[in-house]
Amino acid sequence: DGSGVGGDGSGVGGDGSGVGREGSDILVVSLKRDAADKVIQGTGKFEELVVSSREIAASTAQLVAASRVKARPKSEKLKSLKVCSRSVSEATGQVVASTQAGAERKNQVAQKMDYSKLSLTQAKRLEMESQVKALELEKELEMERTRLAELRKLHYHLAGTSEGWEEES
Repeated sequence: DGSGVGGDGSGVGGDGSGVGREGSDILVVSLKRDAADKVIQGTGKFEELVVSSREIAASTAQLVAASRVKARPKSEKLKSLKVCSRSVSEATGQVVASTQAGAERKNQVAQKMDYSKLSLTQAKRLEMESQVKALELEKELEMERTRLAELRKLHYHLAGTSEGWEEES
């Protein structure tokens, strides 16, 4: 219908002048598939599947937002894209919910320990080990959040550069 949303070479993703995320979107889908395979095989982490699912939902939402800007009002292709986007969002939400439920069940099974037969000394030793582990995890979490912030900053910079945005000084 010449709506400017792909297909005719003038819209989002049509000639590469649109969103410019086709390669990264394919990468995200590939990473999700790999993460799902690893989780099923018992070698992957549930969190990887959650992150890749959320990335797919975010990429889809970004595609729709960019398409709204480029598409003609009341475009049939845009309407279709929105319907597909809702389906993707619902599906990724279900994947995230199922993954989190599976991870919870796995953690509950792993954390069941019979503390009733511990001596006072054993209980204190386990308590101290748990405190040390909690402090280590808090430190690791803070370091990872800093790393994530730096990676996001780099990603935004690279995305802006690939879209021709000028760097502000």
